[in-house]
This record gives sequence, C-alpha cells and structure tokens, in this order.
Amino acid sequence: MTFKASDSLAEQIARHLADRIVRGELRPGERIQEQKVTQALDVSRGSVREALLILERRHLVVILARRGAHVSELNAHHVRSLCTLMGELYILLGYAVAEHWRTEADLAPFLALQQRLRASAEANAIQAFVDDSFNVMRAAYPFANNPYLRETVENLQPAMNRNYYLALEQRKAVMADYLELFDGLLNAVRARDQASIRRQLQAYCELSCQLVLAALGPA
Repeated sequence: MTFKASDSLAEQIARHLADRIVRGELRPGERIQEQKVTQALDVSRGSVREALLILERRHLVVILARRGAHVSELNAHHVRSLCTLMGELYILLGYAVAEHWRTEADLAPFLALQQRLRASAEANAIQAFVDDSFNVMRAAYPFANNPYLRETVENLQPAMNRNYYLALEQRKAVMADYLELFDGLLNAVRARDQASIRRQLQAYCELSCQLVLAALGPA
C-alpha cells in the first residue's frame, strides 16, 4: 500500500484498517495484532499503536489491558444508539444548509453528489455510494460553521459507515430507497422546511438501523 505524505502516517493506517473493518474483512471481536500490521504495511509499531487509538476514538476498535486491540462488536443496542445520535447530528447539518444557502451555486455540491449517488446505485457500487453519502454531510459543514459538530460527526462517521455498508450489502436494491430520501431531503432544504428535513433524515437513519438489525439476526 502506498501512503500519501499529506496525511499523518497514523491517520492513513487508521483509515486503511477502518476500510477493512467496514467491509467486514476484519470481523467483530477479531484481534488486530500490532506486529502483523507493522510487517504487512512496513510501518513502525508506534504508528500502528497511534492508529489503533484513533480507531478506538472512532468506535471501531476496543483496546483492552493485556489483551490488545479488537474490532468492536456490533449489537442491537449499539446500532440503535448510534443511529439515533447520528440522526440528530445530521438534522443539525440539514437545518444549517436550509438556513444559510442563498444561491443555486450554494446547492451545486449537493446536486453533483446526487448525480454521483445515482450513478453508483446503477452500477451497484456500494463503496462509492457509501462514501458519497457521507460526502453529503461533509458538504454541509461550511454552512454549519461549527467545529464541534464537525469533529463529532467525523469521529462517529466510520462506525455509521460500517452500519451503512452492512445494510447495503444485505440489500443492494435499497439504494433506490436512499436515493428517494435524499431527493426528498434536497427538496426540503430548498424549501427551508425544517419539519420535512427532520422527517427525511429520521427515515434515512431508521432505514439503516432496521437493515443492520435484520442483518445481525435475533438478539
């Protein structure tokens, strides 16, 4: 793997491991052995340890004394709790865009992402669909101008990304449902309709939650 100098090495390692966790290549409960990662990526053990601490903050890894780092478990309580919280954070971002957009140019990034999402859905490109779904939230950050909101969403996003990927892996056809919700969200933002923004984003998170719970099976 080739790393880019523009990002810290630990952050790049964390992103690499996060991608493997999201795609299910590293399973819930599986131990992440520092030495193996060090050898596989040809990086220092210190950088791997720092990367694991980043993943712990992002709720993808738990680090236990004398037991090392393990991929965090997925269970119904964690899924519901995460979806509920992320829904409220997304709603804050949606409200901010609705309040502060002024011209069509302000909405252009969202319209471009809408087209990319449609193309990914047609191609059944799950990873691209997941990535651009979260890029929608990132496009909203300048409207909110709230560094704490941005930091919180970014730290929780990988865990939500994991849920979202699992949901789409179970039912690829559901991308059409997400697209319909996104279309409704854009209409609500244009109309500055906060009640509709809340409904659309709550439905979005509830859809993800129910699909993940179904994938997990009986509690």
